[in-house]
Amino acid sequence: MLNNKLNKEPVEVIALFGYKMTPCQPLTFKRRYGNEVEVTELLRSRIKFAGTVTYHIFDVMVGQKKYQLEFNSVDLSWHATAA
Repeated sequence: MLNNKLNKEPVEVIALFGYKMTPCQPLTFKRRYGNEVEVTELLRSRIKFAGTVTYHIFDVMVGQKKYQLEFNSVDLSWHATAA
């Protein structure tokens, strides 16, 4: 279960790439033991560099809940944390 910034949970994400001025926009994500949920709003996106890894970070809303989705450019994995 997502409960803090230190608890990253692997998720499956469906994203739209190359859409208008946003190079990537997460549309839905599915938690390991949950249903697929729709991202209702993209609040912010940014990039973080850590050595050879580039993280693409998306602050999103799912209904009234905030989540942070993080894409790892090296292993192509997505993780979510509750904000």
